Amino acid sequence: MEAYVITGASKGIGLALSQQLAADGHQVIGIARSKPADWNGHGFMTQNLTDIDRISGMMASAINEIPQEVTCITLVNNAGTIEPIGLAASAQPEQLAASISLNLVAPMALSAAFLRETEATSAKRRIVNISSGAGRKHVAGWSAYCTGKAGLDHYTACVDAEYPDLKAVSVAPGIIDTEMQQTIRNSGEADFPQLEHFKDYKRSGKLSSPDETAAGLIGLMRRPDFETLPVVLDLRELPK
Repeated sequence: MEAYVITGASKGIGLALSQQLAADGHQVIGIARSKPADWNGHGFMTQNLTDIDRISGMMASAINEIPQEVTCITLVNNAGTIEPIGLAASAQPEQLAASISLNLVAPMALSAAFLRETEATSAKRRIVNISSGAGRKHVAGWSAYCTGKAGLDHYTACVDAEYPDLKAVSVAPGIIDTEMQQTIRNSGEADFPQLEHFKDYKRSGKLSSPDETAAGLIGLMRRPDFETLPVVLDLRELPK
């Protein structure tokens, strides 16, 4: 049996991933601001991840729930936000702080706590950070989101280099039909010049489902060459 600690586990990719892993018999500990009614994992922690001071204690509690006989422990940093959407001058300091806190600082703090709490384990350790193609190119109207995801890519590379006994990857999952996409479509073109393109993704059925994406992520983690894959990945462009 393997164990997974998954943030943003109440909806979208996080919930689909949690459900599929639990159905396969793995231990899943979910973290999110609210617990979904159909949760079927082994444990759930209700936590706002922008409350950074509570992350270390929360991770200690999560790891304490994992039995010693598991063969692998994986942290999946999935929680994130697209907001604020708008050109750079429109962003208020508190909006920028909230965005960077959830998209970058929280995964860093969670990873640091995970590394400390699992230091003595004999199980294989992995960190899978859910990034975005937006962290690898500029998107007008998403300056905060692009910056947070670019930082997450670089942080993941540092962690992977620092800990040879651990594999860390930062994965762009593609364009998924989640609440984040709805938030994007509800924005204005003045704030997000590519708005019509994203509306067309929905109209033309080009969005992947959370279940499809979760299955792709599980396939990624099950690859026999997972340990030797590049740190920064795109789920749609994986090497064969």
